[in-house]
Amino acid sequence: MAWLIAGGALVLLAAAATYVGLVTGALPADLGIGRRLRPLGPEAVDIAAPRELVFDVIAEPYLGQQTTAVAEKITILERGADMVLAAHRTPVHGGRLVAITVETVHFERPHTVRFRLVRGPVPHVAEEFVLNESDGVTRLAYDGELGTDLWALGSWWGRVVAKTWERTVAASLAMIKAESERRHRASTQT
Repeated sequence: MAWLIAGGALVLLAAAATYVGLVTGALPADLGIGRRLRPLGPEAVDIAAPRELVFDVIAEPYLGQQTTAVAEKITILERGADMVLAAHRTPVHGGRLVAITVETVHFERPHTVRFRLVRGPVPHVAEEFVLNESDGVTRLAYDGELGTDLWALGSWWGRVVAKTWERTVAASLAMIKAESERRHRASTQT
């Protein structure tokens, strides 16, 4: 009977370790079987600022000088003229765990920023921000897709990951809007 209890405890420990490894990105799982894709977004926000300024706000943490607060969330691993390889740290489960994703970020000034997952809690994520300006207002549109393996089990995991992913994107869009509008107001008041 003791071996049964010990075996059950080992199974629970292995399941917990797998979960933590997947959530934090420390155990990337890309099996390539039973791949399912699901949409992320779409989401859009209208920003009372010129497109170039909004693009600069998005690109600054990657191509410009990082503040200490940004450097705690984003580490640039490689930088080119219009593309970076960046590690993003996102608190999950109330900050008890930190998910680390590694993504390429490609910039097409002044209209598109594309993200592609290299390592993370799922094997595939492709996203883009598209900026269009009309009458001094920039529409920042977000769209993406998330892919998981292992059929129904992967679909379940994709729903779990997508909830946090989309909350993180929504928070980023709100921050981009607030900072872009703040900078635009400051530039028109001087």
